[in-house]
Amino acid sequence: MELKLNNNALHVLKALASDTRIKIIEQLSTNKLNISELSEKTGLSNAIIGKHIRILEDAGIVKTETVPAKSGTQKIVILKIDRVNIHFPQKLYTAYESYQQDIPIGHFSDFFVKPTCGLATTETFIGDYDDPKYFTDPRKHDAAILWFTTGFVEYKVPNMLNETNNLEMIDLSFELSSEFPYSNNVWPSDISFALNDVPLGNWTSPGDFSDTRGIYTPDWWSHDTNQYGILVTLRITRGGTYVDGKKISLNGLDEILPTLNSQWKIRLSVEEDAENVGGLTIYGKGFGNHNQNILLTTYYS
Repeated sequence: MELKLNNNALHVLKALASDTRIKIIEQLSTNKLNISELSEKTGLSNAIIGKHIRILEDAGIVKTETVPAKSGTQKIVILKIDRVNIHFPQKLYTAYESYQQDIPIGHFSDFFVKPTCGLATTETFIGDYDDPKYFTDPRKHDAAILWFTTGFVEYKVPNMLNETNNLEMIDLSFELSSEFPYSNNVWPSDISFALNDVPLGNWTSPGDFSDTRGIYTPDWWSHDTNQYGILVTLRITRGGTYVDGKKISLNGLDEILPTLNSQWKIRLSVEEDAENVGGLTIYGKGFGNHNQNILLTTYYS
């Protein structure tokens, strides 16, 4: 489960802030259990266990299923997740001025994609599944999510810096996952990035996640398919390009500066010769866990 540290994460954090619920999670980490079994293992009554299970279920940490029993039915409790990643607000270089641009998911200017692929708005799919021609549909500008197996999408936005601004750093932020038909929580994919045709390295997405419902994913979106991604921020400095403090490329501002012109060109791709060809899904506002589009932030002095 991926959480951005804000008010939307409180229900999950509160659910974990209990010795009893931690004990329940520990018991469920090795097996599915019914309410009576959990009561026996924790020494608490069925009623108390039931209250704790409802809190964990509301937070998306466990799920319950009603199954046949010797006499009637019983409720089985299943642990849905095996980790919670909490993303703190990113520390910024406050000495710099900054300009941030919000790029909607459907505002790509060029593409080449291979199925499985598709786009959707927050209300409906755009065209049919797995037909790249719909990436040219005029409705694509309303897309809030897109996905493909191999290929690329490219975005162009104006460069708002002027001649007196000295570029000091660049951040690119996206919510990303792999792409697998329906979903696969363990499905690695090497996603490559480029800015103004300068390669910035790649990041490996661990999967296409459906272990819990995306916080912002609309109700009409199927529970059986991918729900959210991981918030990935590329930080481009003079020393290279980093993701979460890990250097992914020697290319940085020194390589970017000679390319500066009136626009920025951002490319995300999955190459056919990558070690892990697991596709790409990009989540925008109205989908996933972070309710944001692609963000380009330029820091300058």
